[in-house]
Amino acid sequence: MTEHRTRRAFLASSATAAAIGLAGCTGDGGSDGGGSGDGGSDGGGDSGTPTSTPMSDSMTIFHAGSLAPPFSAAEPQFEEEFDVDVNREAKGSVASTQKITQQGRSADVLGTSDFRLIRNRVLPDYGDWYAIFTTNSMSIQYREDSPGADDISADNWWDVLSRDGVTIGHSDPAVDPGGYRAVMTLQLGAEEFQGERLYDEGTLDALMSNTTVPTGTETNLEGQLESGELDYVLYYQSISATSGLPYVDLQPEVDLSQATSEYAQHYAKAEVETDSGTFTGAPIAYGLTVPSVAEAPGRGAQWIEYFATEPGRAILEEQGLVPVDPIVVPASSEDAVPDNVMEVASAQSSLGPLEL
Repeated sequence: MTEHRTRRAFLASSATAAAIGLAGCTGDGGSDGGGSGDGGSDGGGDSGTPTSTPMSDSMTIFHAGSLAPPFSAAEPQFEEEFDVDVNREAKGSVASTQKITQQGRSADVLGTSDFRLIRNRVLPDYGDWYAIFTTNSMSIQYREDSPGADDISADNWWDVLSRDGVTIGHSDPAVDPGGYRAVMTLQLGAEEFQGERLYDEGTLDALMSNTTVPTGTETNLEGQLESGELDYVLYYQSISATSGLPYVDLQPEVDLSQATSEYAQHYAKAEVETDSGTFTGAPIAYGLTVPSVAEAPGRGAQWIEYFATEPGRAILEEQGLVPVDPIVVPASSEDAVPDNVMEVASAQSSLGPLEL
């Protein structure tokens, strides 16, 4: 049995929700050290007319594994339209960020599944601005022959997953937000919300005992589920909805989908400590930036503009994501945003309960 719940849209304007600060959003709260380089310039990094000077014929993108499906779908269209060769590297968002902040590498776009990694670790040493452009939620996926598959539903998934012999997989929390969000989902089920909780601490302990981390990023989990190495996986709804395997959409109190003050305060009860920092629960919001070390910043700005307009939004929706329309940039860094991006963005100090 597969349960599907209606997904609720992310609040696209701070005017529709009370703005609250989310303390401790990312453990170290800062950059990973070092100074920013000038990077190369192709005449478009800070220009409102990126075609007014010659543009680079290639570009590099570091991005989250869960962005591989939409970015892969957009790549041939973007390359044809703009006559550019796109080179992408998909890895966990933490690891993708570290390529720039710790490994001294250059990319023209950095895309993370948690915008706070850009806000807290890239700015100000390796970038000046970012945009929130899409959202997601957490889900549970399984095979038709997974243990308990005939019994599972949105109302009892914790009972099925806590049974003896069940193996639950998720990605590595130290390198991938999908990993620390999976742990947060389990933690939140044992936290009281509106006077009730889904299960008790004993059930949480059983769920955690059944959980394993077989892979760095979520990109390998589906294959391990299909092979029988895993019985259930905790990852993004966008992956579940496009894979063809059965899945359970989770309750809003645990799926990290709701950008309201009440839910944000509840999500913040979850906390995951890893070797790469301590992460606190918050509504899911994806970020994009053109790092200051970019060699083709104009191309990077074009890519972000693309996902802020209809062709890119359509691809996000086709791949199970929920676009933020218009994309949102922090008001505090509005002056640093390229003009072509600013024309399709909204500058705000907060997005719902998320402090920018």
